[in-house]
Amino acid sequence: MRKLKPVRERAARALCKLEGLEPNITMEGAPMWCSFLPEVDAVLRAALKPECWEALKDTSDELEAEHLQKPLNTL
Repeated sequence: MRKLKPVRERAARALCKLEGLEPNITMEGAPMWCSFLPEVDAVLRAALKPECWEALKDTSDELEAEHLQKPLNTL
């Protein structure tokens, strides 16, 4: 089974693609998708309860698959 990428990375990659950019190209030494993390973080901070945002932000890798199936307000 393929390992899921972290939530913030998946969201940043989606925004990158939405802008018509290739997420994996390098910009200033980092993948292009990394440049979209401030926008992703702003949206997630606004959408999630503070404790949920902190838990998500502090998650270095991915959330367990069952957490991703829950509504955002229960994370």
